[in-house]
Amino acid sequence: MDVLWRLPVIDGPVPWIVYAISVALIITLLARRITPRWLLTAVLGVGIGAGLGLGIYLLVNATNALGSPLPHAVGVWAVGTLAAMGLAVVSLWDSKVWRKVVASFAIIWFALSGLIGVNAFYGLNATFGSIFGIVSGNAIPLPSPKPSETTTGPLYKSWTPPADMPEKGTQGTQVIPATTSGFDARPAGIYLPPAAQVKDAPALPLVIMMMGYPGNPDPSYIGAVLDDFAAKNKGLAPIVVVADQIGNGNDPACADSQAYGNAETYIKTDVVNWAKKNLPILQDPKYWVIAGYSNGGGCAIKYGAEEPDVFKNILDISGEEFPGSEDVDDVIANIYGGDAAKFEASKPVNILAAGAGTYAGVTAVFTVGGNDPGFIPAAQKVSAAAKEAGMTVTYVEIPGAGHVIDGLNGGLQAGFSVLYPVLGLSAPQ
Repeated sequence: MDVLWRLPVIDGPVPWIVYAISVALIITLLARRITPRWLLTAVLGVGIGAGLGLGIYLLVNATNALGSPLPHAVGVWAVGTLAAMGLAVVSLWDSKVWRKVVASFAIIWFALSGLIGVNAFYGLNATFGSIFGIVSGNAIPLPSPKPSETTTGPLYKSWTPPADMPEKGTQGTQVIPATTSGFDARPAGIYLPPAAQVKDAPALPLVIMMMGYPGNPDPSYIGAVLDDFAAKNKGLAPIVVVADQIGNGNDPACADSQAYGNAETYIKTDVVNWAKKNLPILQDPKYWVIAGYSNGGGCAIKYGAEEPDVFKNILDISGEEFPGSEDVDDVIANIYGGDAAKFEASKPVNILAAGAGTYAGVTAVFTVGGNDPGFIPAAQKVSAAAKEAGMTVTYVEIPGAGHVIDGLNGGLQAGFSVLYPVLGLSAPQ
């Protein structure tokens, strides 16, 4: 089963095979004796399906149900998918048994095709399992930790890579025990850069990254970006833990709660302690980054604002203005026990205001897609609050990027362009 979950559904042949089978199913459903009654039935099925798909698309955008508008391509996929499903549904009536079987299978297959098509457009779930939030096991061996190692200067000056250093980093997973929190987290994604894979490797900076909701602790996106940086900087890059702040249920809104578990304690205590004990990282927090994308970005600035002595660097990519912004009433009721004041105090802008003057030496980078109107005001407001509170702040809008893969990749590129010199991995720009 693990092989199925690892199937690539953005690149490679799998999407095209799925689409080809869909086309074959449509042809099979249409290949029957045409009568006026059947023709009318087929047209009605396709038309009602297409209309339903268009209606759902327009309703979601009109109500801003997902926090940002759905692109036109998603609307096309919705119309096409439900039109095909409509054809399959009407094929169940007045047909032979074998055709009913084909139609029943086609309903499921068309839905799968639409799901894969929309996912490929967004580009955020690279495998079949990740679409459904399943992290397939791919345990990565870890190099020996160096708990006492520090650095006396920037690594880019002191590090000379050996001839046998790999060209790229490696990726995999590790189960991080929820020793203190008890949080039901999925296995974390791990990225080890080229410099971490050699004999006598240096202790390296640490990044704790969190992805969006819904989403998965997938290290492939940050790993690909850091491979590019490492190639230009003698194999140097941070070691990355892509930690799961979501778990296996509803969005915990970056907080501890009886309803959804102790997500905050898991990241801030269990993940941090595990990394210090098990990874060859520099122990000085000035070389640690708390980072996140979308939902994870909101968590990153919240945790960074709360713990300036632990996280000296923050990277907030397309982050929410505050965790739980999509459904404030539900978050107050289920996560904060109806305590609206406690919820207000959890907002990053309020944490920053309360901690003003305690952020000396903290670097924060905020990025957002230039074509992401639902999140630009949030990035502007929170970055301004961070600057006002005393952090060294960089704000970047990624030209032409939206809220998905272009915003994520562009944000990672912009963020580490700022952070590499701060972490001692490249010369100041």
